[in-house]
Amino acid sequence: MIAKTIQDIEERIRKTDSIREGEKKELLNLLTTLEDEVVALSKTHPEQAESITAFTQVSAHEATREHKDPQLVDLSLTGLRSSIEGFENSHENLVRIVNSIALMLSNTGI
Repeated sequence: MIAKTIQDIEERIRKTDSIREGEKKELLNLLTTLEDEVVALSKTHPEQAESITAFTQVSAHEATREHKDPQLVDLSLTGLRSSIEGFENSHENLVRIVNSIALMLSNTGI
């Protein structure tokens, strides 16, 4: 499920015109790392891993829509950031990656 969701996010990012090519490449690299981190997390915290993946998908959807609603983008990114709360000490790399993804998506030209 996690791998399929990440693939869907990657496909959406590849197809969008709302993100510059350099940023697309960076986001795709972050998503590859995110997948590794979330798969590892799913072994001990499966529900949290699914939440992180789902909020990443919703955030990417909202940030890459043709007609963006800034409120929905902010709301989805708030959910994404909230999904990693409590992992700052145990999964520092995961938190860093999610924060980087959230920052990039929030800067997609709203």
